[in-house]
Amino acid sequence: MIQSALDRAEIDTNTKLIEATSGNTGIALAMIAGVFGLDIELVMPENATKERVQTMRAYGAKVTLTSSDTGIEGARDYAEDKVNHEGYFMMNQFANPDNWKAHYKSTGPEIWRDTAGEITHFVSSMGTTGTIMGTSTYLKEQNPNVEIVGVQPTEGSRIPGIRKWPEAYLPKIFNPEKVDRVMEVNQTDAVIMAKRLAKEEGIFSGMSSGGAATAALQLAETLDEGVIVSIVCDRGDRYLSSRIFE
Repeated sequence: MIQSALDRAEIDTNTKLIEATSGNTGIALAMIAGVFGLDIELVMPENATKERVQTMRAYGAKVTLTSSDTGIEGARDYAEDKVNHEGYFMMNQFANPDNWKAHYKSTGPEIWRDTAGEITHFVSSMGTTGTIMGTSTYLKEQNPNVEIVGVQPTEGSRIPGIRKWPEAYLPKIFNPEKVDRVMEVNQTDAVIMAKRLAKEEGIFSGMSSGGAATAALQLAETLDEGVIVSIVCDRGDRYLSSRIFE
């Protein structure tokens, strides 16, 4: 997103960047902004793990924590206000086509190549929906019969990186026609699966990855055959201060 904005001359080293994030994209933006010598402020709810905050600050970003009561929606509102009244520029991962196009150019082709075109089901958590939108677009171009499965939390579950957005905050890049099926997972199952992935498979990830893996295994139980690909979208060391791995 940053590279594309620079290429289009939408931003330069004098631009003040701001972005609301739950963690992963914010860390990436902090890293890339630092490489290009850009100032960036990242906004997260105050209940974000300290590892994510510390990592962003290590890359040189300013981190602002908003009320946990308003969640990521409150962080988005704060960033929007800065854009509207203080001249900041926002990448806006929730509405920026460069978000999903990154996965159209990279994630989708990688999956198609590594499965030798035999993938039958793609399972992905839905946060900004960039991963599932871009990957779905690419895979459907190769084989319209590939089933795209989105993962959302059950009512009352809080899983960082997986959201069921209120209508007013639904990502503008989301196109429901690119998702064939939505599966719901609860917070407890997502945590249990994250622990299992680390202990049994050596895959150290967070809750959203555990949630996607849970859905993928539930899906597998309903199939006689197929090739299912699930996305591990975060790292477990960003959650060590939380209670996930106790």
